[in-house]
Parts: sequence; structure tokens; C-alpha cells
Amino acid sequence: MALMKVKFDLKKRVKLAQGLWLMYWFAVMAGILVFSMGLFFKIELRKRSEMMDNNESHFVPNLLILVGLMACGINAFGGKICHDSLVPTKFGKWKHLLKFFLGGCMLFNTLLFFAALLCFTMRIALQFTLAEGLQNSMKYYKDTDVPGRCFMKRTLDLTQIEFHCCGNNNYRDWFEIQWISNRYLDFSSSEVRDRVMSNVEGKYVMDAVPFSCCNPSSPRPCIQYQLTNNSAHYSYDHHTEQLNIWMRGCKEALLSYYEGMMNTIGAMVLLVTILEVGVTVGLQYLRTSLETLANPEEPEGESEGWLLEKSFKETIADLMEKMKSLGKGAQVEAGEGGQEQTVATVS
Repeated sequence: MALMKVKFDLKKRVKLAQGLWLMYWFAVMAGILVFSMGLFFKIELRKRSEMMDNNESHFVPNLLILVGLMACGINAFGGKICHDSLVPTKFGKWKHLLKFFLGGCMLFNTLLFFAALLCFTMRIALQFTLAEGLQNSMKYYKDTDVPGRCFMKRTLDLTQIEFHCCGNNNYRDWFEIQWISNRYLDFSSSEVRDRVMSNVEGKYVMDAVPFSCCNPSSPRPCIQYQLTNNSAHYSYDHHTEQLNIWMRGCKEALLSYYEGMMNTIGAMVLLVTILEVGVTVGLQYLRTSLETLANPEEPEGESEGWLLEKSFKETIADLMEKMKSLGKGAQVEAGEGGQEQTVATVS
């Protein structure tokens, strides 16, 4: 027995075809939107690619660009079919392709849903790639004369200013690395020599942060050097006083920014998936209602449309049976090929 059977007359079929045509063009615009959002997200990642450990994070925006383009093509084709279905003679040329098209639509809807899930779970991948990438960026901050790293200082400074952040996890990350190039250190100074000699790795480290960590909203002039030395500044206690530098780490700030973006895109892709499922269901009803017409040359007659030709359980059982038969066929072919090879070897 057919699942969710509905009776159609000419008026209902025309309304269904016109409604689907309109929905398909809405879906084309939704596809353009998905493509645009994927492109925008890719550009945002490219801006800070120097601070990321690998290129795996570009998989999601590339997938969004792909499904956006596919949505435009598939939905434009579906709109053409719905337009031609108003004329029975024109619909005849699509009749044999519709089953395959509907199967492709179901696979595409699954891909869309998968893309939406990836958007919601991308934070995990970004967390690892940003943790490593930001740490390396901070190490290369001083290498303004090294090819391939000369813009790292600019990128990191602009990021800290734009996202109101400092360091990887917090501002203390700058205390553990040398972020001033040896070119700008006076090694004739005993203070510089003593600081380098006291470090196990021979690096010039200090309790200071770059200028881009300073919070311009603070009423006090920025204290970026000797942050942990209370005696170096008047009326200052780094344990209790609100420091006039950004307290939040850049990893957390960037994760929050990208997570908000990806949640918005994921919700949008999920809505597009619901729209795509709706037009696929509608097209199935349109196809079956036109195929069950007693006389295609008399479109005024009544017909029946359904979602599935059999019940859900019977449809699944049929699919499983077809898969088993295909598997057996492949095994038989493999066995015959092996026998022929053995005969050829013996002879």
C-alpha cells in the first residue's frame, strides 16, 4: 500500500507545479546565499591563515561553496521540470529521468545536512589549529627580516587590536618567548647581557607585552613593560589592580568569533536543507500524480500521488534485497574470473 497517498485533480496539480516552481527559485537564491557565506568564511580564514597550524580548516568553507553551486544547478533544473509539467507533452521527455533526479536530490539533501553538522562541530578542529598556530606566530613575531615571516608581526598586532586580546591563552604567554629581535638589543648593556645569560635557552625574555595588547579605554597610560614589578610603577599592584592591557587570550577571542559565524551559517544551511527536503517531497507527489493519469492526453482527469509506492518497512526491505542481490552478483562474477584465471594457468 502506498505511503501518504493523496488524490489530485487538474487544479491541484497545477497549483502544486506552480508552488514548486516558486519554491525551487527560492532554493536557487538560498544556494547563492550558501555559496556567498562559504566564500566569505574562506576569506576570513585566509586573512589569518598565518596563525593557523594547517589548512584542514578550509574543508568546511570549500564544502559550502560546492553545495552552494550544486544547489543553484539542481534547483534551476527542478524549476524547469515543474514548469514543463504544466504541459503533458513536455513532461513526457522528463518522465524517465525523474527517478534518477529524485535519487540525486536525496543524496544532495544528505550532503547538505552533513555540511550543517560540520559547521556546528568545527570549533573542535579550530581549537587545535589555533592553539598551535598562535603559539608559532608569537615565536615568529620578532622575525621581521626573515622571508615568509616578515608580515607576522603586523598580522598578530592587527589581530590583538581588532579582537581586543593578548597572547595565546592570556597576556602571560608573552613572558615565555623572546618577541624583540636581536637587531634591536644593545648587547653592550649589562642589563641585556645579564637577562640573556640568565635564560637557559639564551633568549631575551621579560615580563612585557607588545603595544597591541594595550587597552585604549584605560584611563592610565599603558604599562607594557615590567608588568609584574610593582616598584617600577607608581601606585601599582599587578595582583589586585585592573591591568590596562587586554586580559583575554586571542585563541578564545578568535574561537568565539568563528564559532558565532559557523553557528549562523550552520543554522542557515539547516533551513536550506528543510527547504530542499520540502521541494523533493513535492516533486515526488507531482511525478506520481502525473504518471498515474489514466489518459495523459486528457489532463482534466483525476490521479493519485504518494510519497512511497509501498510502506516504509516494505521499501526498506526491497532496498536491502536489491543490495543483497547486487552483492551476490559481484561475488559470482569474482568467482568466475578466478576460475578462468586458474584454467588459463593450468593450460
